[in-house]
Amino acid sequence: MRNLTRTLILLLPLTVLATTTRSQQITAPPVFQSSAANLIVPQSRTYSLSESEQPVQITGVTAEVRILQQIATTTMDVALANPTNRTQESEMLIPVPEGAVVRSFTFEGSSKEPTAKLLPKAEAQSIYRSIVAKLCDPALLEFASYSVIRSSVFPISAGGKQRVRITYEHVVKADGNRIDYVLPRSESFEASAIPWTISLRITASSPISGVYSPTHQVTVEYSGNQQAIVKTAGKQQLEPGPFRLSYLANSDSVTASLLAYPDARVGGGYFLLLAGVPAGMQRQESAMKREVTLVLDRSGSMKGEKIEQARDAALQVLEGLEEGEAFNIFDYSDSVAKFSEKPVIKDAKILGQARSYIKRIKAVGGTNIHDALVEAMRQPPTANMLPLTIFLTDGQPTVGETNEARIRKSVVETNLHKRRIFSFGVGYDLNAPLLTSISSATRATPTFVFPNENVEVKVSDVFKRLSGPVLAEPQIATVDGAGAVTTRAVRDLLPNELNDLFEGDQLVILGQYQTDEPLHFRLSGNYLGTPRTFDLKFDLSKATTRNSFVPRLWASRKIARLVEIITEAGAEITTAHFSNTIAYNTAATKSLNDPKLKELVDEIIRLSTEFGVLTEYTAFLATEGTDFNDVIRLNTQARESLVNNAQNVRSGMGGVTQASNTSNQMSQSNMNRSNSYLAQNMERVEITTVQQITDRTFFKRNNRWVDANALKNESAKPDRVVEVGTPEFYKLVDQLLRDGREGILALSGELLLVVDGKTVLIKAPPK
Repeated sequence: MRNLTRTLILLLPLTVLATTTRSQQITAPPVFQSSAANLIVPQSRTYSLSESEQPVQITGVTAEVRILQQIATTTMDVALANPTNRTQESEMLIPVPEGAVVRSFTFEGSSKEPTAKLLPKAEAQSIYRSIVAKLCDPALLEFASYSVIRSSVFPISAGGKQRVRITYEHVVKADGNRIDYVLPRSESFEASAIPWTISLRITASSPISGVYSPTHQVTVEYSGNQQAIVKTAGKQQLEPGPFRLSYLANSDSVTASLLAYPDARVGGGYFLLLAGVPAGMQRQESAMKREVTLVLDRSGSMKGEKIEQARDAALQVLEGLEEGEAFNIFDYSDSVAKFSEKPVIKDAKILGQARSYIKRIKAVGGTNIHDALVEAMRQPPTANMLPLTIFLTDGQPTVGETNEARIRKSVVETNLHKRRIFSFGVGYDLNAPLLTSISSATRATPTFVFPNENVEVKVSDVFKRLSGPVLAEPQIATVDGAGAVTTRAVRDLLPNELNDLFEGDQLVILGQYQTDEPLHFRLSGNYLGTPRTFDLKFDLSKATTRNSFVPRLWASRKIARLVEIITEAGAEITTAHFSNTIAYNTAATKSLNDPKLKELVDEIIRLSTEFGVLTEYTAFLATEGTDFNDVIRLNTQARESLVNNAQNVRSGMGGVTQASNTSNQMSQSNMNRSNSYLAQNMERVEITTVQQITDRTFFKRNNRWVDANALKNESAKPDRVVEVGTPEFYKLVDQLLRDGREGILALSGELLLVVDGKTVLIKAPPK
């Protein structure tokens, strides 16, 4: 950081932060005093302490984290701007985990010596409550469970900029072989307008077996098997909420951990089982090799750039295979051609022949998907190799068997050698549900290549993830205390069939548990070429409502699975469409009135409302004025959307975006709190009028956020009205803190929530 003129190094003992007992909580805060006109909370927003001044602005935050074994060092760079024509004084509050130690605090420009004081949780609460009393804004109280760093006052020149850097260190929590890091951030969507960039460098003393964030999308790069670099992915602006990251260590094979959320309504609660294998591990000579079959579309629609990219992608895959691994090439249009009758072992001579074969592939004719896939599935397998298939097409079946349901059935029935079919749909003129269902049925995933994307790059990205098979055909079962398989301990596991694990991969399994007894899982499969079984035992005593992301993730995958079932049932409508209008209308009407569809839609609406997980088919639930008492109308509206879109729109831009949305949601591992999805016009949609905070979902109604539990009675008079800043309000805050729900207070405007079965309206006092 340049031009930092003053630095203060503070070494504060950890004993400063002794945990505050409940009797020490402060309910009558002193007046907050500051000579600054602005109070800056980088993880939330800026507060103006002077009514006559426009507040300074937070223009961006960069957080760099270094985790060395169990010590995390967090450096936050905060960029500020003063929009006024006068110099403004500011100070900063930074919520930090308990046990933190300030290492340095710096800012630009000359001023009195900068200081930063670390305040324990009780004193932090006192400051927050004092500010809330002054501003009648309860948002700061969402950080009441954290300690806080309070800085000295610093200047920001008129129309100028300022940069502040704070570094703190703390011991991250460990649960067995899982290390958990948390960076406090606001739950508010309004606060997410501040662009954040977060990166982490992890150095462990033993192999890292998986890195996972349940809250935000991240990319992970491994350096050896004991170091990982993690960066937030996607947009520069992050979704709201604390940034959470976990990684597994202490093993050179399969490592696992469990995160549980208690909920008596489902028997015991929800769980997330995280399992992984180290990246960069030294594999044995007996490690499983790959057999890769390329099935390439060479129909007339592939002419030009697409066929060139497909050829380049095929060459990249073959070059990426290890010596001694196997491959074959099938290319198809009206008919099917192949490089060899059976997979061949890669060596220099065979690779040269394959290059020549690929270069001669020309685009002409129709699209015989059925015969191409069936022929590829029938070829004899290569012993002791993991059979992978890369299937690429840019069109719908036009030659041979064209019935979607029969193609899917034929491919599954002839796939006796359990080949994984990784499908790639190029462009929009294809049957997207067909590609999705074929991949899902064979322990693989679909990928859609949009018109402005490169086929070669997309295929290459997927193939890189398929390096180093570690655990093939994984199976998981739950066993009782005697070691016998039981179906009573857990239910609704998602996914219900596990994909293979490759180097650096991780399994994220979600489900409901039905007991308070320890959970005992048995994970089995072909581990590095040898059948292995791993016993995984977990104590449920650490289940906590702080893990509220677990039931939301489960609900999101469950909704996607229900949508997938409804979509697959639409193959009948597609077939009727090619017959005649009468047949199509009959099929569509039959589907719309199917009692099974109504039952599935009822469950989708229930889950969407309870967990705040909305899709393109249920986005109408977020519309102002939606009557949640009219269950018949809600079901009818959702059914019509699912039939008219998920079932009826199977190709074109809409079909591809829907399939892509559902596929992503089926494997979703982070919360997606904004419910973002691709609309049928390819525009990204976000729904911010519905928010899940902790374990509660809220719907925006005018200037009021309404608890989903109160939606059917939102027009009724609340049981209690509580004004911000009153003793009754702080008593309610204490209860929210005990329940781990203080993040709810980040919501702006009035708040109608259910507490102990009663509706409570929180509102600002009259001016």
